[in-house]
Amino acid sequence: MTLRVAINGFGRIGRNVLRGWISRGADTGLEIVGMNSTSDPKTSAHLLTYDSILGRLDPSVDIKTTDDSMFINGKEIKFFADRNPLNCPWKEWGVDLVIESTGVFNTDEKASMHIQAGAKKVILTAPGKGAGVGTFVVGVNDDQYRHEDWDILSNASCTTNCLAPIVKVLDQNFGMEWGLMTTIHSYTGDQRILDNSHRDLRRARAAALNMVPTTTGAAKAVALVYPEVKGKLTGFAMRVPTPNVSAVDLTFGTSKGPSVEDVKAVMKSASENGMKGIIKYSDLPLVSTDYAGTNESTIFDADLTYAMGDKAVKILAWYDNEWGYSQRVVDLAEVVAKGWK
Repeated sequence: MTLRVAINGFGRIGRNVLRGWISRGADTGLEIVGMNSTSDPKTSAHLLTYDSILGRLDPSVDIKTTDDSMFINGKEIKFFADRNPLNCPWKEWGVDLVIESTGVFNTDEKASMHIQAGAKKVILTAPGKGAGVGTFVVGVNDDQYRHEDWDILSNASCTTNCLAPIVKVLDQNFGMEWGLMTTIHSYTGDQRILDNSHRDLRRARAAALNMVPTTTGAAKAVALVYPEVKGKLTGFAMRVPTPNVSAVDLTFGTSKGPSVEDVKAVMKSASENGMKGIIKYSDLPLVSTDYAGTNESTIFDADLTYAMGDKAVKILAWYDNEWGYSQRVVDLAEVVAKGWK
């Protein structure tokens, strides 16, 4: 079955998701038919085509617009503009699944407005709150998704998508007892370009001029998709003045006290087998921009693996917090499509 999909919010993640869908061709089980955005089709098409991070869209992709629609390779995506999801024409357009990428409607109560408007299911492109939200990380627990169980799904955060696959591999091989993580994270739209008011006084400071310590729920959220480490992980975020590609610095203790070579071996094996397409193994001396456009959720940097006897191990994993994450959003939508009843 091909699901009829609408995107609510055409910002950084919304555009990355659409590009990701375009890049996969026709065999996704998904057809994007609608868009709710405050920008008109012409502006949206321009921002989709010319992107400061991703570069120009493949010129072979044909994009045309009217006052009410954008056409991609001849397929129509209808546009609507309303900040209230209850007013979206999902029923009229026959929408099955809404990808909620505004970052605003992330509780079960708020996301359910899309269902009241006529959609059948919703995927949040952010951590979700409420008992009615099921959290899934592709490669970790997406095999547990059942159509009848969840109408609202969360794709978790980009950082959780980086961290959870690695934690699962490490725990299953060595028995993780504790972990402390720091995400060294590119600035996002939630920060201020210039000093201005914000509920988080650190995020109120100019994003491109400062390293900004702030909170993240990514470490604790891993337990939502991999309960074996509940209560064992915590950490914080350090926002840095780069526009894309982030890294997780994880220090952990295990019951088996692995060596550096032990850790490298299991990560390499995972990248080639059970976590292929989710974990990428790299032994090259690269920097953040080299990983822009990486499809995998997490890139294990083998050269930055350290052990303190059998007490602790430190690793570093890169991730494209926009493109890589958006690929998993499309993956999760495909999981929903395959399990549709």
